[in-house]
Amino acid sequence: MGRLVRRTSHLLRWAALLSFATSVALASGVQSLESIQRAAEDHVRAHLPQGEARKHARYYITAARLDPRLRLAACPRALETFFPNGGTPGARATIGVRCAGDVQWTIYVQVAVEVEAPVLVLRRALPRHAPISPADVELQRRRMPGIDVDFIADPANLAGYRLKRAAAAGTPLSLDVLAPDLLVKRGQQVTLIAGSGPVEIRAQGKALNDGALAERVRVQNASSLKVVEGIVESPGVVRTGL
Repeated sequence: MGRLVRRTSHLLRWAALLSFATSVALASGVQSLESIQRAAEDHVRAHLPQGEARKHARYYITAARLDPRLRLAACPRALETFFPNGGTPGARATIGVRCAGDVQWTIYVQVAVEVEAPVLVLRRALPRHAPISPADVELQRRRMPGIDVDFIADPANLAGYRLKRAAAAGTPLSLDVLAPDLLVKRGQQVTLIAGSGPVEIRAQGKALNDGALAERVRVQNASSLKVVEGIVESPGVVRTGL
């Protein structure tokens, strides 16, 4: 009886060891989800913008957590990463991660991107189309979503711009919230210039819509009452091909 108990105990130990060994073997044959997430983050990191404007920026890149139930065969070579259908990283990016060769699989990982950088923010609320002076802003370091927004850190770069829409105090300033100053306003008397080179014809007219530099506006000729379209060239001046 004692011999049978010892034999049973011995077999149970062997069964436990075999189960453990099998688990280790299975685990070693499964690709780490962390390695997939890290590969996706590294791909975004490799495509961050460069240049003087970004040297003081700090980026936070975070891959979405993959389903822990996911089981992909371990890749025997370095993982390949890519932007599906081309593309560039933004506040959120989809990154393809794949294993090529004898073992083949592809998975898509969502990656969130934030940037911490110095940026001018409004000291007070301003209405739509308001010009912005250096007294209206202060420099702060902000953490914001995305990497491709053109943040403004130098007050000198505000010259020639106005707000596209009303903005609250604390709004960070970027080219997304600014528009070029209006050089022609609806109802304004403007000078129409036709032709180029030494021969030009000038006439007076009335602007029928607002326009910033290089924007197209419609103008009614004061003499003929004909409506023509031209390009805003400077304050109160519109050049037309007619």
